[in-house]
Amino acid sequence: MLRIEFEAPKESLCACCQNTTVKLTRFVYQDDNAFAVYYAQFTPGHGEKRLSGMIGLGVWGDDAAGPESRLAFPFEIWLNGDNFQIGLSDAADSPWSGVSYLGRVLDRGEALHNPWRADVFHITDHMVSTDPEIVKFFSRFNYDDIPPS
Repeated sequence: MLRIEFEAPKESLCACCQNTTVKLTRFVYQDDNAFAVYYAQFTPGHGEKRLSGMIGLGVWGDDAAGPESRLAFPFEIWLNGDNFQIGLSDAADSPWSGVSYLGRVLDRGEALHNPWRADVFHITDHMVSTDPEIVKFFSRFNYDDIPPS
């Protein structure tokens, strides 16, 4: 069973539009053992609801192991109608391409062939249903988009 530990969100300004960008750091436990860490970010002021993220999987809780014992999977989540779409991304397209803490960042092709990709999709399923900031982001309803009756 997965359990997610939620750190307080951090905010910054989006480089392209100066809207607020929300950045999240989350710690994932499986059966009470450290399992993964994920970063996520989104900008509510953007027209398209799209989240960028990266999940680090491997050995956690052992300082001697270090980031060399982990792999990082960059991804994006967006809505297609009422359905979540989750796609693996290339390392260069990730806001965390230079971050080493989560492990070696995989490109999309390598991530698609890695057996841990199933864990990535399992975690993203939990993200969209249990992470309060992500749930709030994707459930926002824009009343300005409704034509007057």
